[in-house]
Amino acid sequence: MTEAKDWAGELISGQTTTGRILVVLVFILSIASLIIYFIDASSEEVERCQKWSNNITQQIDLAFNIFFMVYFFIRFIAASDKLWFMLEMYSFVDYFTIPPSFVSIYLDRTWIGLRFLRALRLMTVPDILQYLNILKTSSSIRLAQLVSIFISVWLTAAGIIHLLENSGDPFEFTNPQQLSYWTCVYFLIVTMSTVGYGDVYCQTVLGRTFLVFFLLVGLAIFASSIPEIIELVGSRSKYSGEYKREHGKRHIVVCGHITYESVSHFLKDFLHEDREDVDVEVVFLHRKPPDLELEGLFKRHFTTVEFFQGTIMNPIDLQRVKVHEADACLVLANKYCQDPDAEDAANIMRVISIKNYSDDIRVIIQLMQYHNKAYLLNIPSWDWKQGDDVICLAELKLGFIAQSCLAPGFSTMMANLFAMRSFKTSPDTQAWQNDYLQGTGCEMYTETLSPSFTGMSFPQASELCFTKLKLLLLAIEIKGEGGGDSKISINPRGAKIVANTQGFFIAQSADEVKRAWFYCKACHEDIKDETLIKKCKCKNCEISRDRDDPNAMRNHRNSVGMTMMNSTKQVNKVKPNVNRVTNDSLSSPNQPYNQRSQEESAYPGYHLAYEVKKLMPTSRASGGTNVNSNGGLQVGIADDQAKDFDFEKTEMKYDSTGMFHWSPSRNLEDCILDRNQAAMTVLNGHVVVCLFADPDSPLIGLRNLVMPLRASNFHYHELKHVVIVGSVDYIRREWKMLQNLPKISVLNGSPLSRADLRAVNVNLCDMCCILSAKVPSNDDPTLADKEAILASLNIKAMTFDDTIGVLSQVGSPIVLQRRGSVYGANVPMITELVNDSNVQFLDQDDDDDPDTELYLTQPFACGTAFAVSVLDSLMSTTYFNQNALTLIRSLITGGATPELELILAEGAGLRGGYSTPDSLANRDRCRVGQIALYDGPLAQYGEGGKYGDLFVAALKSYGMLCIGLYRFRDTSSSCDASSKRYVITNPPDDFTLLPTDQVFVLMQFDPGLEYKPSRGARGKDDAS
Repeated sequence: MTEAKDWAGELISGQTTTGRILVVLVFILSIASLIIYFIDASSEEVERCQKWSNNITQQIDLAFNIFFMVYFFIRFIAASDKLWFMLEMYSFVDYFTIPPSFVSIYLDRTWIGLRFLRALRLMTVPDILQYLNILKTSSSIRLAQLVSIFISVWLTAAGIIHLLENSGDPFEFTNPQQLSYWTCVYFLIVTMSTVGYGDVYCQTVLGRTFLVFFLLVGLAIFASSIPEIIELVGSRSKYSGEYKREHGKRHIVVCGHITYESVSHFLKDFLHEDREDVDVEVVFLHRKPPDLELEGLFKRHFTTVEFFQGTIMNPIDLQRVKVHEADACLVLANKYCQDPDAEDAANIMRVISIKNYSDDIRVIIQLMQYHNKAYLLNIPSWDWKQGDDVICLAELKLGFIAQSCLAPGFSTMMANLFAMRSFKTSPDTQAWQNDYLQGTGCEMYTETLSPSFTGMSFPQASELCFTKLKLLLLAIEIKGEGGGDSKISINPRGAKIVANTQGFFIAQSADEVKRAWFYCKACHEDIKDETLIKKCKCKNCEISRDRDDPNAMRNHRNSVGMTMMNSTKQVNKVKPNVNRVTNDSLSSPNQPYNQRSQEESAYPGYHLAYEVKKLMPTSRASGGTNVNSNGGLQVGIADDQAKDFDFEKTEMKYDSTGMFHWSPSRNLEDCILDRNQAAMTVLNGHVVVCLFADPDSPLIGLRNLVMPLRASNFHYHELKHVVIVGSVDYIRREWKMLQNLPKISVLNGSPLSRADLRAVNVNLCDMCCILSAKVPSNDDPTLADKEAILASLNIKAMTFDDTIGVLSQVGSPIVLQRRGSVYGANVPMITELVNDSNVQFLDQDDDDDPDTELYLTQPFACGTAFAVSVLDSLMSTTYFNQNALTLIRSLITGGATPELELILAEGAGLRGGYSTPDSLANRDRCRVGQIALYDGPLAQYGEGGKYGDLFVAALKSYGMLCIGLYRFRDTSSSCDASSKRYVITNPPDDFTLLPTDQVFVLMQFDPGLEYKPSRGARGKDDAS
């Protein structure tokens, strides 16, 4: 008996497939039986004599009732309480509907009877729909329950009225009223709604009696159910549907911080006209419905954008937006949040939810803090090689600012390169604005180089692209040996172009970049107008392309998921084939360039010790020379006095990856200066970091600012001393990640104190960075930058003594200090802003409208302001071209690698490593620099020369790739002319140069630039 009960219970439960099928079948047959009742009740007779053999509906109904009877006994066996089962509503339905079918066979009479009770089976609709996985949300289930109860009670009551009115009163049954079933349905709804037209009414006593009692129930149901149904339907968001994907069309899912500001910035860049064939639909998923402003934005982009209300943490919502079929999922962060770590944790949880639902979906996430990147590595399905990527705002923001310390204005240039913008010059605007705007229209693109480039060296290919195709070739993708991972190599030394090499270009649009693929030497060599370089029908070229790659790699442009599996997130390091020279064989920097040994001059870019050092504008040499009386290279006083450790004697000079300078851990107390100590240490050519932070402020990751300045492709004496002015209590929390980086000092003071600023010689610094770690206030977000703006204005208002200091130190030559800035307005400065609109307060003499976009404002164009909002464009840039982010990160971070990120994820800081040929080879990578045209070998081009001639000369003679200019905004020679410069990205080749221009370049590593304090000492390894 127990086995039979278990079998029956399993059969009628909805927990098994058989049980679900049986429940659904019972429901379907109940509805079919009800339909048969509707057919029979549509006539006005409730009873008639008819042979059973001639009654088709009666025969079908009998078959249904036999099934219902079997199902009744199965339920009876499964019931634990038999008495309670016998009194169930559905048991009574069977009592009153099954026996009459058998009786009608015996009597040869058809009676409508109580078959309308089958309508009560409609109450099981919600259960059936849940079994079928159609109803998933609580609101939809509740709505189905209310509707099913209302309809089943309505139809059942109509059946009772139909039976009583058509039968008449007992016992004579002489007063029947002929009503069809549907008339009774109409009558009941009119009555239940209390309208009562009076066109139909009950005439029998039984009908009226039933109606009196039913109205007590019916009115209650009507009064309670209808408002709740209306409320559920009304609250049912129009954004609660399901994404209908068009065949062959890609879509991405965007979640996280969805506001009008974040969405408008994202869409403006993602759907930009310069992008090539953006046939991707953007699906936004957010738990709150959009406000009116955001809703209007979606309506303006209704052909390419859809919004759905839901949460990324719910698999049902992920199913609704078809995450498993999406091309990628993008997670936006709230850059203005009160708690960055909590924001990152929430976004990482979103990634876990997405990856848990579909482990092969590509995810691109924005994170606020660098140290939270480590948690992504804990997600098993997170895979850099498959396109998953993280855009760390703190890392990139501080990295941009760090590069501006090396080449002022570089942050503006790079920010404009990865943001999609169209420029429109006008004769009404000033000349400098037109030059700047033309540069903002440049973006970074990738394209496969045509077979005509095969066999060329990178400088040859770059020169051809610039002079012939009017494209700037920055880098190429070098495939790993033996099918290994590809690497992006920026301005590589000695690399040869192979077939189907991927190139990274700066150009105005994707159409322009196609020239690199279309270029055919046979057909296009004599063409002067680059716009005429189109796809040719040259037989040789076509054969070459087809042989090298049958598919011609056309699908690779602006796409992801191809050969670039960037397990190595860095610039490619080509091992230099150079003999290390000792002091005895090292030529003097003063020696003429062409007199050096043939071995040393095999690659001219190796020996820039004199020429390039002389051109660097940050040297600001007095008297126009950087060579001291002993013929050695000048060293800043801070370098000699900051005895972090003995660089010559230590065995570990670089971290374990060879990418950054390393020193043994130092206590923070050993690096703290008071105001007097700072004043005695005559700092020069250093970087001042003005840091506003409370002791409990969120960590901003200062190592992301310092590490690019400690890249191993700088020599030790070239490293700029970093002086942090701010709260020691806050810096102590950051110190764990800074303690292994050399040449750092801390002044416990206030960036608003002029005495502290004078103590650190802010007028002699190469760059003053103004940062804030304070949390923006919820009350007025525009005041988030108040300290940074006040500090900027404070420095600009200062004046300084213009005397030249002379210092002498035992055992070292006399070193002349360069002349510092007399006016604070001339101090090189970059201010980090939280709120874009606050840029209007930085320069009181500009005429920027408060509503002007950030990139159009004067401080941003001049490279003196940087806001984290410019990094928004990186989301769409990364989606369309993952390699572009790798390239940007390589340039900005100084060479961070996945290996290094795993080390830093441990939380113990940098690890030192012994120098090996492999680790030393990692120093041989490109870096950002800035050279001046007023003096030195390239000075001839500053006197009215053309940019194209400078580009070719710098590339051929020094291996330097010119990428832009930094020009005085006011080129007049008047005494009150402005000292502000602005950025010109990738000028045309016929652009006229000025002697005061400075040039942004990507410089090769130069082993010959190593500083040796004593020429007569024992030979040392020059690679140290």
